Amino acid sequence: MRNTQLTVRGSVDIPILDGDDVGTFFYFDGLVRGEEHFAIRLGRPDPDRPLVRIHSECITGDLFGSQKCDCGKQLKEAMRTFSVLGGWLLYMRQEGRGIGLNSKLDAYRLQGRGFDTYEANRMLGFGDDERDYGDAARMLRALRMTKIELLTNNPQKADCLRRNGIEVAALRCTGVYVNQHNLGYLRAKRDRTQHTLELGAVEPRDSSPLRDSSRPRDAVSTHNGTPRVDAVGIVWPPVPEAAALMECAPQAAR
Repeated sequence: MRNTQLTVRGSVDIPILDGDDVGTFFYFDGLVRGEEHFAIRLGRPDPDRPLVRIHSECITGDLFGSQKCDCGKQLKEAMRTFSVLGGWLLYMRQEGRGIGLNSKLDAYRLQGRGFDTYEANRMLGFGDDERDYGDAARMLRALRMTKIELLTNNPQKADCLRRNGIEVAALRCTGVYVNQHNLGYLRAKRDRTQHTLELGAVEPRDSSPLRDSSRPRDAVSTHNGTPRVDAVGIVWPPVPEAAALMECAPQAAR
């Protein structure tokens, strides 16, 4: 099964980001587990070293704006960034770190009783992270990408891609989207799986100097204490430097 040929089945242009941009959606045949992963090209990616984000599906965060995670904010940031700088988003149908929606909701109930996200997974009989990025590497190769810059706070993604033959030339940090509901979740990711996250105090919901008061309020996005682009509630781009991404330095294990 692992030797199944993965090919690009087709591509189609779709106006997205409230009609402000057009994304080219690429879809595939030959994915190992049969999930309908897909890729979106935005802007004009660097042909030699494109910027890529591999984003795992999170229905609650991506679609409904759940505050229990940072997934939706990271997705929107990546799309807005790529619309300016050019890049590729690989959207992987691996809900709940690979355990599925129902099991993720079961895990949320356990988290409500005081267990962290990894403890809850283990209590349900799952590993800390059930995702597989082998298909992501095969998708990149099908799109003729073997050397990339990766937009992520998760060094394990880069390790998996490298094991599958993709050269990760640099890691670029996403914003850190912390609020009162996801602080424990982000701390667990930092402490247990060495995500590159610098967590300060949770800011008041209306504290961003970049906020457009005519739009919905949301938590402040920061990197190293500096306000960054937040696709909900902050003008895009607030300053030209907002689209500049910082290289991630590996965080020491805690």
